[in-house]
Amino acid sequence: MIRSIKKLIFCFLFIFLSFAENAFSIEVYVSPTGKDSNKGNKESPLLTLTGARDKIRQLRKQRTINEPVYVIVENGIYYMSKPLELSSEDSGTPQSPVIFIAAKGAAPVFYGGIELKGFKMLNDQLWKADIPQTVLFGWYFEQLFVNDKRAQRAKSPDNGFYYIKNTSEKILEKKDEKNTGFAIQEISIDSTDAMAIKSIDQTECSDVVLNFYHKWDYTRKPLHYFNSDSLKLYTEGKAMKPWNKIEKNSLYSVENYRKALTMPGEWFLSRKGELLYIPLPGETIENTRFTAPTNDQFIVINGDEGKKIENIRFENLSFKLTRYQTGVNGKDPVQAAADVEGAVMVDFANNISFINCQIVQTANYAIWFRKACSNCTIQHCLMQDLGAGGIKIGEVLAQKKKQDIYSDSLKYDPIDSINFNRYLTHHIKVDNNIITGGGKIFPAAVGICIFNGADNTLTHNEISDLYYSGISVGWVWGYSYSASKRNTIAFNHIHHLGWGVLSDMGGIYTLGPSEGTIVSNNTLHDISAHSYGGWGLYTDEGSTGILMENNLVYNCKSQGFHQHFGRNNIIRNNIFAFNEKAQLAATRVEKHLSFNFTNNIIYYSNGNLTSNNWSKVNIVSDNNCYWETSSGNIAFDKYSFKDWQNLGKDQHSVIENPMFIAAESYNFGFKNLNLCNKIGFKPFNYSLAGVYGSNDWKKKAEMKNERIKQFSPEFFPKQSNKL
Repeated sequence: MIRSIKKLIFCFLFIFLSFAENAFSIEVYVSPTGKDSNKGNKESPLLTLTGARDKIRQLRKQRTINEPVYVIVENGIYYMSKPLELSSEDSGTPQSPVIFIAAKGAAPVFYGGIELKGFKMLNDQLWKADIPQTVLFGWYFEQLFVNDKRAQRAKSPDNGFYYIKNTSEKILEKKDEKNTGFAIQEISIDSTDAMAIKSIDQTECSDVVLNFYHKWDYTRKPLHYFNSDSLKLYTEGKAMKPWNKIEKNSLYSVENYRKALTMPGEWFLSRKGELLYIPLPGETIENTRFTAPTNDQFIVINGDEGKKIENIRFENLSFKLTRYQTGVNGKDPVQAAADVEGAVMVDFANNISFINCQIVQTANYAIWFRKACSNCTIQHCLMQDLGAGGIKIGEVLAQKKKQDIYSDSLKYDPIDSINFNRYLTHHIKVDNNIITGGGKIFPAAVGICIFNGADNTLTHNEISDLYYSGISVGWVWGYSYSASKRNTIAFNHIHHLGWGVLSDMGGIYTLGPSEGTIVSNNTLHDISAHSYGGWGLYTDEGSTGILMENNLVYNCKSQGFHQHFGRNNIIRNNIFAFNEKAQLAATRVEKHLSFNFTNNIIYYSNGNLTSNNWSKVNIVSDNNCYWETSSGNIAFDKYSFKDWQNLGKDQHSVIENPMFIAAESYNFGFKNLNLCNKIGFKPFNYSLAGVYGSNDWKKKAEMKNERIKQFSPEFFPKQSNKL
C-alpha cells in the first residue's frame, strides 16, 4: 500500500514538474507608449522590436536562458525607423524559442514609413503639402498611401497603356553576346501619345519613368530625352536582352511628371518638396490620412555560414509599407522579378516561422527565404497589395561545387542533393496563405517562386490577381543539373492572372530538371496573356521528372496544358476545360520521350483540341476522354481520331461526354462514374484547393465581384486617348 502511494506521488510530481517547466517563460513587452530605455516588462514596456531584441541580448549576458522568450506586442500603430535585424546571436533553441507575438486580443500594425501631415487646399480639385525632408535630406518617395490604399502616381495614360510604334538600339559598349554593355534606346511613339509627353519640361526628364511591358518582362527606365520633332523617346543604360527586347506594339506608360496629374486619386512630388494630390469624391483633409514608406524591409534575418540563426517565430503581427526607389539607370528586366528583394529577408536560418501575419502594401516581394534556409514555415498569412509577389525560396544564382555540374541530370541525381550544396534552401513549408493583388510596381513578379530549392511544400494557398505566373518552380533553362528537386505543389487555388498585360505565363510554371516534383490537386483558372502564352500547367525549358495529376484547369486564354520542351514528365488524371485557343499544346520536337499523357478528361466548346506540335512530339497518350460540346468533332492537329489511333496514340481513349454535373457553371462533379471507370480516371475533390480554416479566413480569400468583373477583354489593355 505504501509502495503504491509512493509511486502515485512520484508520478504526480513528475507530471507537475513537466507542466511547470513549460509554464515558465520570459516576457518582454512592447507598446506604442513605451520607451526603449524602459525595463521591458508590462508596467514599463519598450517601444520597438529592436529594443526588445537588445533586451533579450542583455538578458542572455546575465544568465543562460532555457525557457521560451515571448516578445509581447501591445495593440496600436508602430512606425519603424529601421528594420528589425536579427543575427545568429539572437537564436533561440527548441526548448527556448524566441516568439514575437501580439498581445491577446491585440492587432498591432508596424509601418515601414511615416504619416504625412500639413495638407492645404489649393482649390476643390487640388491639395498641397510641403515635404521639407525632400530638399533638406533628399528624401524622395515613389509610393504614397491614402487612407491605407495605394494611390496612383501621376501617369499617362490614366487608364491602360500606350503602344510603341518601333524601337532601335545603339550599343556603345559590348561585353558579350548575352550580357551586352551600355546602350541608348530609341523609342518611336504615336503622334497622339506624343502630345502628352510634349508637356514634360526637359528639367523633369530624369524623374520621369517609362514603364515597358514586353512579353514576360517589365523594364523601368528614366526618360533621357524626348525629340518632339521626330516623336522619339530616348533612354540609356544596359542594352536590351536579345531574347526579349522592347519592340513594336509593346505596352508602355509614362509616369511622374506634373502635367500628368489630372485624375482624382493621383499625386505628384516635385524635387522641391511640393506634394500635390487630387482628392477622390468624399475625401476631406480632415478624414484623409497620408503615409509614405521610408524602409526597404521590415525584418532582416541573417545568420552566419557556420552558425545559422534558429528558432524564431513571428505570430499575429501586421506589417505595412515598404519603398522602392528607381535607380539612375532604372530597372532592367529579370524574369519573375527575381532580383527584387523581400520586405522580409532571411539567410542562413533554420526553423524560422511566420504564423498568422500580414505583410501588405509593399514595394517588393513579401518574404524571401534566400540562402541556406531550412525547416522554415509561412502559414495562415495574408500578403496583399504587393509591389512584386508573395514568397521567394532559394537563391537565383546557385552555389555549386564542381561535382554538382553535369550536362545530363538523368546521369546524376543525388539521393540527397542537400549534402552537395550547403547553401541550398530546403524544407520550406508554405501553407494556407492568401497572396493577392501583386505586381503593383513589378508586374513580372510571381505569387510563389522556388528558384534553387529542394523538398519544399506549397499547399492550400490562394494566389490571385497577379500580372504573371502564380507559382514558378526551378531556375535552369534546359537540361543541365538543377538543385530544384522533390518540391510539392498541391491543393492551391490559382486564378485571375495576366490581365492581358504580360505574356508567356503559367498558373503553375516549371523550369529545368525537377525529379521528384509533384504538382497535384490544384485548381487553376482565368489566365489571360497579352498576346501568347496564357497557360494553366506550363512545363517550360528542360522540365524533367515532374508529376502533374488531379489538377482542374479551365478558362485559360491559350491552353490548359503546354510543354515547351522537357522529358519524362507525367500528366495524368487532370481535367482541362473551356480553354480558349486550344486545350493542349506541345512545342519542341525531341527524340526522347517528352511526357506521358494518360487518364485525363478534356472538355471544350470552342477552339481546337491541340496546337503547336502536339502530333509530332514524342509522347505516350492513352486512356483519355475527349469531348467537344457543340459538334463532337475531335482532331489532333491534322489527324482525325481514327488516324491518330492508327499512329499508335490513344488506343484506349474515348470520345464521350464525361457527364459533368454542370460544366458550364464550373461544377465538374460527375453524374455517374461510367466514363471514369472506362478510362481509369480517379475522381478528386477539387473544392479542397485553396485555404482552409474559419469562414472568415475563407471569405478573405475570395476576390471581390467588382474586381472579377474587370477580368474581361473589354477591360484589358487598349490604346488610350488621354490628352
